[in-house]
Amino acid sequence: MSTLLHSASTSSPSFSQITTPRFAPITRISLRNGVRCKAIEAVNLENGRPSASEFLVSGSGNAIPRYVVAPNTRIQDLVNRNDTRLRIFSGTANPALAQEIACYLGLELGKTKIKRFADGEIYVQLQESVRGCDVFLVQPTCPPANENLMELLIMIDACRRASAKNITAVIPYFGYARADRKTQGRESIAAKLVANLITEAGANRVLACDLHSGQSMGYFDIPVDHVYGQSTCFC
Repeated sequence: MSTLLHSASTSSPSFSQITTPRFAPITRISLRNGVRCKAIEAVNLENGRPSASEFLVSGSGNAIPRYVVAPNTRIQDLVNRNDTRLRIFSGTANPALAQEIACYLGLELGKTKIKRFADGEIYVQLQESVRGCDVFLVQPTCPPANENLMELLIMIDACRRASAKNITAVIPYFGYARADRKTQGRESIAAKLVANLITEAGANRVLACDLHSGQSMGYFDIPVDHVYGQSTCFC
């Protein structure tokens, strides 16, 4: 037994000779978003905090640690990644209004291809992906009301078939709003009909401005945001 212990003690290194192996940097990649994280690599510290060299600073002042940034990734793509979830598109009724709204929000107006065939049919194609995005379609149904309304319905259908998450129809001027009740026999309540068309086309929400009457909001089976306009006087 003593011989066995002696042989074991001579064959094994002493405690002072045991060295802990240095771990090589291990890279972990998230399968969901492809972000690479260097979990074990040492971080440069200054007074217990990561130094300024360990962060990427964008033009808006957002600081992102380098060890959670994928290689060869532009900082603009990281900062503006969430901004692409909100998209604004315009019809042909009032593109200047839609452009002003987009500029106010600091976004770019979405690109669409809208044309009319020889027989008057309307063709709408979205020029960029809206999958999983919150889409706002700015299209008042002003004169010619029928063409602008049909264009709005086709735009809603195009967004729905493109797998948009939420579709909001922004209608500053809601056509057929005056036909909200029957004043004589055998009349149509066109406001209810238009509300059903917008709902069935695939809109999830409607934003209207200064409806002819508040009861028009009850014609929709989806949420309606009624915005009131107020004139400003600089006297």
